Amino acid sequence: MEYLIVAIQFILSLSILVTLHEFGHFLPARWFGMRVEKFYLFFDPWFALFKTQRGETEWGVGWLPLGGYVKIAGMIDESMDTEQLNQPPQEWEFRSKPAWQRLVVMLGGVTVNFILGFFIFGMLLWVYGEKKLPAENVRYGVAVMELGQEMGLKTGDKILKVGNKELDYFTSGVVLQEIVINMAKTLEVEREGAKIELNIPDSTAGKLASNKAGFMEIRVPMVAGDFSKESTAKAAGMEKGDSIIACNGMEVHFFDEFVREVQRQKDQELSITVIRSGEDKPLVLKVKPNEDGKVGVAPFGPDRYMEFETIKHGPLTAFPLGLQKGWNFLYSNIKAMGQMVTGSGHVKATESLGGFISIAKLFPTEWQWERFWYMTAVLSLILGFMNLLPIPALDGGHAVFLLIEIIMRRPVPQKVMEKAQVVGFILLISLLLFANGMDFIRWFKG
Repeated sequence: MEYLIVAIQFILSLSILVTLHEFGHFLPARWFGMRVEKFYLFFDPWFALFKTQRGETEWGVGWLPLGGYVKIAGMIDESMDTEQLNQPPQEWEFRSKPAWQRLVVMLGGVTVNFILGFFIFGMLLWVYGEKKLPAENVRYGVAVMELGQEMGLKTGDKILKVGNKELDYFTSGVVLQEIVINMAKTLEVEREGAKIELNIPDSTAGKLASNKAGFMEIRVPMVAGDFSKESTAKAAGMEKGDSIIACNGMEVHFFDEFVREVQRQKDQELSITVIRSGEDKPLVLKVKPNEDGKVGVAPFGPDRYMEFETIKHGPLTAFPLGLQKGWNFLYSNIKAMGQMVTGSGHVKATESLGGFISIAKLFPTEWQWERFWYMTAVLSLILGFMNLLPIPALDGGHAVFLLIEIIMRRPVPQKVMEKAQVVGFILLISLLLFANGMDFIRWFKG
């Protein structure tokens, strides 16, 4: 059921984005008097799931969810229908219109994607506000995993600065971005009351870009907050709100300490000591870890123990801030892609590039509208940027040819555009196969 919820969210988000993107081409084409022969959500090689004729346009839904398209008469596109192009131009064809009108049509889709992404970011700020954790309120510091230890961090550290960036509000995502994308070289932490500067090894920073397990998290006390469906701890009698104070006689106070003890003794039955509200003395529960060495209990989140700030925004502040947040996200991803292409940074294509599985996994396993719309905004900006790349067969490639025509005052030869379209299509298919192939390799390797 969880996989179904993720799949529905992903397909719904993709459908919204593709439909609006294609309307970004369709509407200006109609305004300029061009004939739109097809409007399809998803591709329809060999057959369509649904289609209907309305006026001069065939509307349909294809079976291949890799995008969508509008087929404009007199335009070289992915359909490679050159028969029409060998006929004399008609006034209602794409090729008969002024270059500036054709440029507007080609950039209409990405324009919609960018506007939509910024708009959704603004709406999220207006409706939900911002919930932030001031760095000074991280009471227990961070719990550090193996990769964090390689960076010199220790459990209990409070991170004050990453490179030259002061941390007013704490999220591990901000720390990760500063190290991986902006290539920060140092960390300043508070450890046992003293400020210490740590140098980040380049080898560790490179691992962060591809690390899926994380390198640190906010440290929280070990109080049972939730249980998995097949929790052995719950089956043994553990209840929500139980404070775990010992595991096989070893004292524990925090979740990371409890996990360490369970993993250390995962092949044997555990005696877990808990304090329960309303009980006069501690209870000892006998718990057997599952085959993965887990007992299926999760702690309460940081908001139970630490004071977050909730910032509400009206429309006058939400939308400018949404534009800023959207641009910051887009800028970070452009830098990351630049590192992938040039090999000049920590982000490597073989480690960070992913296909549909990677994207779908960013959606939660339960329906959360805030997260759904956030992911839709993110994907909208990425879709806009990717389509703007100057690759033939993408909107950006068509725009480059039109700009050349405007500058040179004559169109690029049709044969050149046809060959470029084929090359661009091959490049896109290769990239698609590579990205989804990396997903499969990661799945195969576990």
